[in-house]
Amino acid sequence: NLPAKPQTWLFAAFALAFAIKVPMFPVHTWLPDAHVEAPTGGSVILAGILLKLGTYGFLRFALPLFPQAARAAVPLLVTLAVIGILYGALVAWMQTDMKKLVAYSSVAHLGFVMLGLLALDLVAWQGALLQMVNHGLSTGALFLLVGMLYDRRHTKEFKEFGGLAKVMPWFAFFLVFSSLASVGLPALNGFVGEFMILAGAFKSTTVPLRLAAGLSTLGVVLAAVYLLKMIGLTIWGPITNEENRGLSDLGLREKLTLAPLCLLMLWIGVAPQAFLTPSRPALESTLSAFQARLKEAAPTSPTLRAAAKPAASTEAPR
Repeated sequence: NLPAKPQTWLFAAFALAFAIKVPMFPVHTWLPDAHVEAPTGGSVILAGILLKLGTYGFLRFALPLFPQAARAAVPLLVTLAVIGILYGALVAWMQTDMKKLVAYSSVAHLGFVMLGLLALDLVAWQGALLQMVNHGLSTGALFLLVGMLYDRRHTKEFKEFGGLAKVMPWFAFFLVFSSLASVGLPALNGFVGEFMILAGAFKSTTVPLRLAAGLSTLGVVLAAVYLLKMIGLTIWGPITNEENRGLSDLGLREKLTLAPLCLLMLWIGVAPQAFLTPSRPALESTLSAFQARLKEAAPTSPTLRAAAKPAASTEAPR
């Protein structure tokens, strides 16, 4: 029941804080440096849990508490989300460091999550919530794999690798599996989340949101480009560096760490209803409350009530 102006300022404060945490473009610059400087465990926790506090903040607080301001800010936030998707993918494509590539891919993937939340549609919201989980699984697995390779070679540069599938077949298997899940290959988890986000956004009756969904599909294509580039330069082709011939493959502890993540990626991709059904009631309730507050805003807000009240006529009575 807040007036429009205080609601706008409060939403701006909440949205800025959560946008930095997501992170959204252009307040994303801390994330790649944080990932590169952090140890493997820190990167996994950051990708798997901490970044989701920003998207959860939008879903749980910023959007439901300030419905009028949120709806007014949708065009701006959707534009930033689409820029984040395309910018993150293009910058990831240009990287020569494996960990930086995965870090910039997070900017793009979380841009999809924000697009789903801003569509204000139940299907898109379910896809966004599922994609939060998907990102933690696939990107967390990729950070683990980069860390395992770094422990053996103490470098993350593509130029130092090539042909690793010949000496590290288990590493190659897990890298390809996790990358394809991150790309959004059908029957793996990433496909379900991205498809629901784009389908929910396309259902919108507003042209800008449908246009944003169309542009965002380019992010799916670019994800395949930069992740297949990483696979090609790392594990395929001839062994270009003699130091890599003596590398040991993944041990039992490393396989047992990665196997549950890959099983969850496959499970979500094949049977997504097991994860979508439990979340549906809570999301329906939140979205219904958002829409109800939006409808009640006009008569209960003093500012809007004054604006809606017809002005007194200055014309003399006839």
